[in-house]
Amino acid sequence: MAVVEVGRKAPAFTLPDQDGTMHRLADYAGRPLILYFYPKDDTPGCTREACAFRDALPELKKGKAAVLGISVLDVASKAKFARKHDLNFPLLADPDHKVAERYGAWKKKSLYGRTYMGVARMTYLIGPDGKVARRWDDVKVDGHAADVRRAVDER
Repeated sequence: MAVVEVGRKAPAFTLPDQDGTMHRLADYAGRPLILYFYPKDDTPGCTREACAFRDALPELKKGKAAVLGISVLDVASKAKFARKHDLNFPLLADPDHKVAERYGAWKKKSLYGRTYMGVARMTYLIGPDGKVARRWDDVKVDGHAADVRRAVDER
């Protein structure tokens, strides 16, 4: 599925977080939302990215922004990951990858010559109006949370 272009309405979703609480896109109307897709809980790159957003959250909240991380592993995996790294924002479980597909984050990947489908590391900044304000594709973890924070500050 294609990515959601800047200026387009963000696709609606409803997913459970690490505590089983349901989150809907509509719950965040009227404020900026950082929606980031990551491949797998508790792997080195995904941990660095989650911890960077954790550390940036106080500054992001000054701009009224919320952060949601999404990957395809289940609620139990999210709970363990969040506890282990003291993550202070919701991690959403998308085990059937339907939301990842709607946002264009479910892609063909390859590793050691083997191809498979998986979650691409990408981030959306959704504006208070529910439209995509910015998108980062093929995210490099180092410095990414700071880039997103600057984008929130510029809005």
